Amino acid sequence: MSTAVDRSKRPFIIASIMLATFMVAIEATIVATAVPRIVGELGGFTYYSWVFSAFLLAQSTTTVIYGKMSDVFGRKPVLVGGTALFLVGSVLCGFAWSMGSLILFRLLQGLGAGAITPVTMTVIGDLYKLEERGRAQGMMASVWATSAVIGPLAGGVIVDHLSWAWIFWLNLPFGVLTILGFLLFLRESIQPRKVRIDYTGAALFSVAIVSLLVILTETDTDGWTLGGLALLFLVAGLLFLWQERRAPEPIISLELWGRRLIATSNIATLLAGMALIGLTTILPVYVQGVLGRSPITAGFTLSMLVFGWPLAVMLSQRLYRAFGVRRTLRVGSLLFPVGAAFLLFLTPQTHPVVAGAGAFIMGFGMGLISLTTIAVVQDSVEWSMRGSATASIIFARNLGSTIGATALGAILNIGIAHFGSGALAASVHDVLNQPAGLAELAANPSVRGVFDQALHWTFLGVVAMAVLTFVTIWLIPIAPRRAGTKPQEVEIEAAAEPGPAAVGH
Repeated sequence: MSTAVDRSKRPFIIASIMLATFMVAIEATIVATAVPRIVGELGGFTYYSWVFSAFLLAQSTTTVIYGKMSDVFGRKPVLVGGTALFLVGSVLCGFAWSMGSLILFRLLQGLGAGAITPVTMTVIGDLYKLEERGRAQGMMASVWATSAVIGPLAGGVIVDHLSWAWIFWLNLPFGVLTILGFLLFLRESIQPRKVRIDYTGAALFSVAIVSLLVILTETDTDGWTLGGLALLFLVAGLLFLWQERRAPEPIISLELWGRRLIATSNIATLLAGMALIGLTTILPVYVQGVLGRSPITAGFTLSMLVFGWPLAVMLSQRLYRAFGVRRTLRVGSLLFPVGAAFLLFLTPQTHPVVAGAGAFIMGFGMGLISLTTIAVVQDSVEWSMRGSATASIIFARNLGSTIGATALGAILNIGIAHFGSGALAASVHDVLNQPAGLAELAANPSVRGVFDQALHWTFLGVVAMAVLTFVTIWLIPIAPRRAGTKPQEVEIEAAAEPGPAAVGH
């Protein structure tokens, strides 16, 4: 099915897209800033990473499905339905009474968020010709930069002066305005085309990934349970690969992933997603629990990551012209582990500016990596496969974030048990499961020491993923610029995604 979008209301549609983007972007810094307090009130720090993983799992598995549904039913109903589902999940998150209920409602919220990023990107492609999209993407990048400033401040104020439920309820006015904007101004004509959606593949993928996440989380479970989960993961994973080979329109195109450029780009993006979510989930905890700073300070430290990303996007065209795509991508891949290395030098006496500097460098590097890998992947395939190729990059990053959040959360819990030696480890968990736990932890030298050492294990994991990202990017087969050729080795698709959609969720 093809859709033709009426461009006469383009400014109002773009305004609605910017509202939807702002709603997703601001949640990245607000939730990451507030989750330590939320976990302290609800209890269950062991499941800290699941607050992020549940959202990302739902978002990852539905991204491609929503993209295909927008081809079948049109952009408007998918965007309106996805935004409405996101708002329902947000309202329920505010009413959560336990960690289990919060994780369930975050899953529901993620099911709605899976529609917002890919379909809004598609609408921009419908509205603007190729040569016009740079301006639209610049506006989207400005939304991310604005949210980087507002998010931490709003998160800190809400946590300190209001109920943490308002972290989620803040989405309501933006979501309602977004829905009204799409209903009133997004007009499209639809020509039906039969599209098969791989629901079986999505279900098998979800079973496999959930099994893996539970294995990573429940490290102290008995061997029989872990063995059963490992078997379930293996069987579901093999069935998923079998399903993807036979499905007419699979979630993951094995034919696409078989191409070296796409495979290396997707693997690099997956690894980068693992590193980036580690920074997003762990850095605010370190700033509050070890450095003893306020949630607002922790949020602003993290916001440097979200600010560096769109800044890199806005400068990318100049970098392409000056240095070419290949060098720009490799510089971005070098900045990524350099920024991550800052984390290794953090101590209880370190000023938060040091952590913010590392986050900014990682964000700038990730901006170059994300934009450029999407561009080279889009340019490497014919037009009819460009949507699937772009979706594969977004899917890989979301999957990396999902696995990374859980894996690094497991490393943190293992580190607490290792450095805490039994009773002290229990004391750390007891303190963290209190509403003001991070503040109390920062005031207790022995408990803070254990937490500091355990968090540095997760920082090592972030650095390792960043280094692997660097190595993988150098394997991407982009030809170097030849003498007398244009600065770009490949034509850059201006519709590449501008912002860190998966960060912080």
